[in-house]
Amino acid sequence: MQAASREALAALRPQVESVLSRFSTSSGLSDLAAELYAVAALFESQPRLRRSVADPAAPVEARAGLVRSLIEGKVSASALSVVTDAVSQRWSSPWDLLDAIESAADDVLLAAAERDGALDEVEDELFRVERTLDAQSDLTTLLDEQTASAERRQGLLEQIIGGKVNPATLALLKHAVASRRKRSIVLAIDDLIEAASARRERSVARVVSAIPLTDQQQNALAAKLTEVYGRSIDVRWAVDPQIRGGLIVRVGDEVIDGSVATRLVQARSGLSG
Repeated sequence: MQAASREALAALRPQVESVLSRFSTSSGLSDLAAELYAVAALFESQPRLRRSVADPAAPVEARAGLVRSLIEGKVSASALSVVTDAVSQRWSSPWDLLDAIESAADDVLLAAAERDGALDEVEDELFRVERTLDAQSDLTTLLDEQTASAERRQGLLEQIIGGKVNPATLALLKHAVASRRKRSIVLAIDDLIEAASARRERSVARVVSAIPLTDQQQNALAAKLTEVYGRSIDVRWAVDPQIRGGLIVRVGDEVIDGSVATRLVQARSGLSG
């Protein structure tokens, strides 16, 4: 996103949280997320409408009025509030507006998990699905296949994780594979993990080890990462015997690869040179 859209998104987030504060429980939040996804899909399918509601040259009142004329009475007051707040911002492109509404829907589902005390569970499940897809490129390709219908890709996902994960996790991932704006399921999951950690005002570190670490080792590493980055770090762990030893740590875009497998590859490369 360009600067204008980043500012718009930053302004929209507290407004979304204000809407969420109206809900005392998680009940109804799933419906709200579904409504926001549906509005995003409407904008995606109607280029002229998409351009009109995101036109920075049009008065705010005109853009908000257009939205109300289209969806008022067809969605809840909460969904209408989020969408009108979104179109009232100044976006660098219509696509940024669409992405912001989808992100708001993601945040609603994460908020529902948080209300149920399941946010940590959802974040962990997302991480484990991400690890599974990293290891199974054929499956990732099938889930990313845009020539297949969204229903088919969602059906495949349901076969893989249906009944095995929290309903919020399933809803987030089913939308990720169906959305035309999320071309890569792995990158979409990465964004969802970051969003889940952000709700707890933490960053997330993904740590892969060759063997399971003891609780003492996990706590020590988490403390060290928190010290190094100067902020609370939420650590997600996975075991992958193929790295042979050592650790691979990823925080945001930064990767610290201390695995034995990588060091062996580097050593062979040096010898061949």
